[in-house]
Amino acid sequence: MKEEIKLFRNTKKTRTLLLSSLGVCMLLGLGILYSVGLFDGELKMKPAIFSAAAFLIMLFLTLKTLLSLKDKSPLIELNGQMFVGKTTPISKAFGQVDWIDVKDIQLQKTGGDTLVVVTVGNTDKYAGRLSKMSWNMVFDKSSEQLQLMYSTSEVDIEPKPLFDLFISFWEGSSKKAL
Repeated sequence: MKEEIKLFRNTKKTRTLLLSSLGVCMLLGLGILYSVGLFDGELKMKPAIFSAAAFLIMLFLTLKTLLSLKDKSPLIELNGQMFVGKTTPISKAFGQVDWIDVKDIQLQKTGGDTLVVVTVGNTDKYAGRLSKMSWNMVFDKSSEQLQLMYSTSEVDIEPKPLFDLFISFWEGSSKKAL
């Protein structure tokens, strides 16, 4: 096992993601134009509001992705003691996680993406890193553990190899602890 691995942005994947986002924005823009009656002269208020809201959200996310292209730092960084990921908004806000606190790692299919889900115990140590709403999204009350998700949609690796990397570093850190 290597001492440290840094995974950077795959520009081809990011470009594909941006083009699909722009395509969705264009479709939503056409939906807005249709809803305000540009084509048939009839105003459809509910579809116009829905299309405009979805358009603004998609446009915001697309612009945010465009601005993040300047960031040349690694999106996922793994070493013997900890890992950091910036592939989802919550993982980016959460920051560094120590391997000693990891309880489980799984692959999970969510929509069109396969995510590496890391279950983290010792939640008191990580309290205060996220807003209350974000904390409630990742905190499982029944097990009192956090579920952090890491995506490969912009990283230069596929889900299964990323999962294998997480597992190997996790197992390597537990052997060092013994």
